[in-house]
Amino acid sequence: MEGQKEVLRLNGVGFRKNEKTILQDISFSVLESETVAIVGPSGAGKSTLLFLLNRLADPTEGSIYYLDKPLNCYPVLELRRQIGMVLQQPVLFPGTLRENILYGPFLAGRDSVVDLRKYIDLAGLGGIALDREVSELSGGEKQRVALARTLANEPAVLLLDEPTSALDPGSTDVVEKTVQLLKKKKRLSCVWITHNLEQARRISDKILVLINGRAAAFGDTETILTDPAYRQARAFLTSGKNRGE
Repeated sequence: MEGQKEVLRLNGVGFRKNEKTILQDISFSVLESETVAIVGPSGAGKSTLLFLLNRLADPTEGSIYYLDKPLNCYPVLELRRQIGMVLQQPVLFPGTLRENILYGPFLAGRDSVVDLRKYIDLAGLGGIALDREVSELSGGEKQRVALARTLANEPAVLLLDEPTSALDPGSTDVVEKTVQLLKKKKRLSCVWITHNLEQARRISDKILVLINGRAAAFGDTETILTDPAYRQARAFLTSGKNRGE
């Protein structure tokens, strides 16, 4: 989009593990204040791609750039503050909601100046006491705590691996609106894995279709959803299991 800088760029990225090719020749960019939805069948390499963007693994082929600098040139902790990630299954530390959300700011030496309530409200957790043990929370509440903890680092990029798959419709709406709000206010960029094409339509500017570890299609959301460029991508996008059914 005109006037938006490139935040992430992947050039010919591939990943092999135990002699198995998981991703091959992936190339696309994410602009500032843009959401790219990643869709594809199970085993297509979607989560692996997010791991590469967060340096939980490194590509075995190709290059990834963040703000025109190779991803592996950044110290890992600094990178993960700038490129935050929320997993499908939330991983929280034993302790309170307060302790979990302040963990990242504490490591960065800014926990004393963090407006904790802001992140609680953004994640739709306003009715929960800050000193409540996370072990007492429901699965959906834990997922929103994980989101609040990531947002407390003030990331420039948010990686989301099916963050609403275990949430009720109301909580899903909160998460979607939070990301949209941060896109407008903070120019947040987002890469969001989803199996729900209607959600992809609501939240994304562009869609990347991954099939068998390859990019079957990449482009404007409406273009991909209404007129997929490739036969294989079209067959996937019209299958019932990927309409949230």
